[in-house]
Amino acid sequence: MIRTRRKKLWASCFCFAAAFFLVVTFQVVTELSDSENKAAVVSSLHSGPLKPEERRDLQFKNELDSNFRTESDANHYPILLWWSPLTGDTGRLGQCGEDVCFFTINKTYQHNQMTRAFLFYGTDFSIDSLPLPRKDHHDWALFHEESPKNNYKLFHEPTITLFNHTATFSRHSHLPLTTQYLEGVEVLKSLRHMIPLQMKNSLRKQLAPLVYVQSDCNPPSDRDSYVRELMCHIEVDSYGECLHNRDLPQHLRNPAAMDDRNFFKILAQYKFILAFENAICEDYITEKLWRPLKLGVVPVYFGSPSIVDWLPSNKSAILVSSFSHPRELAHYIKTLDKNDQEYEAFLEWKLKGDISNPRLLTAMKERKWGVQDITQDNYIDTFECMVCNRVWENIRREEKHCSTSLSRFSGPSVKHRSSHCEVSGSPSIFRYVPEFIASGPLSSPVQDPLLLHWYP
Repeated sequence: MIRTRRKKLWASCFCFAAAFFLVVTFQVVTELSDSENKAAVVSSLHSGPLKPEERRDLQFKNELDSNFRTESDANHYPILLWWSPLTGDTGRLGQCGEDVCFFTINKTYQHNQMTRAFLFYGTDFSIDSLPLPRKDHHDWALFHEESPKNNYKLFHEPTITLFNHTATFSRHSHLPLTTQYLEGVEVLKSLRHMIPLQMKNSLRKQLAPLVYVQSDCNPPSDRDSYVRELMCHIEVDSYGECLHNRDLPQHLRNPAAMDDRNFFKILAQYKFILAFENAICEDYITEKLWRPLKLGVVPVYFGSPSIVDWLPSNKSAILVSSFSHPRELAHYIKTLDKNDQEYEAFLEWKLKGDISNPRLLTAMKERKWGVQDITQDNYIDTFECMVCNRVWENIRREEKHCSTSLSRFSGPSVKHRSSHCEVSGSPSIFRYVPEFIASGPLSSPVQDPLLLHWYP
């Protein structure tokens, strides 16, 4: 009995000692980590002789650091409030290089004196729910990776110029998301999914030359009308709900399977893929273009009017805009289908692993965020830090009694140039009109700069 009690006593003492050791160790590690983080910031500032203005910046930042107590105390850092609850962060300090900001979705911070910016997710943006009145020191920042199909209001000049900081598909945004669907240049050069032409020619006995996979029918681009007319002149296998004429295997019939390797195997068997965007906008480019390029299939592209700026080479895609009628496009595809040498000219860049477009290479090299890459920040984190850095830049300007050029209301200071689908009065968008609707020849196409009104 006594031995049993002694064993229990020793066990209790051992457990208590172990728990105490773990608590102390955790506190020490936490303190060391905090010290190292702050030391890293200070060290980077002291890497060279400090200029007078850098000294003032450091003093201002040290004052904030000295007043800071806990992560829930946002009174000493600029508050960036997500008006759209995109991230779900109720309160978080974010380190963005030398700058620190407090990010939150908690709208009780709207009138806090430290609130400096309101962040909006474009799809959720509504004129019926805005953080008003807007004070002089309140910046508005827009994150919107989608096309006008999701929220057409954002593509009118009076709306887009409300924002001081932008992250959209446009190359003219402060944070361009043009390549948001492209993991990297290496996936374009990879031959992993590519099927030899000889095998594709053999498969042509069972497959159409063209494949179309869309389940979002009748979008603003009216792509289904074009494809319907194209089907009158050339065979097209359509696996999606739109113009459906061929079934996918049961396990590949949901949207989640669009990145399945078995789905890729099916598409890779084809010579051509119809890559039609849901809206025709400058720089709006989705996986519809990148997927066939990755698979070694020639994309027949209908979308961004400036797509040549982003293609891997001058001869890597067939552009629908080069043909006045689907009949002409069908004739050209039939010609390539019968001529291996002419067809392979569109794949030469991939077979050689040669991406010759300097704009694409530079954009991918300078991109500050990654796609499906855990070693890099995602574009939302990068957007938050971009706004944080620009807010801090304005704080520093204010401290120096300088004019603020990065964060006032609309006007020349807002870096967002209009594009074809964004601003009334911009160059018109040309869209195909079926012959039974068109009142005249296709040389006089329907013009609709905003893509808001469509023929049935």
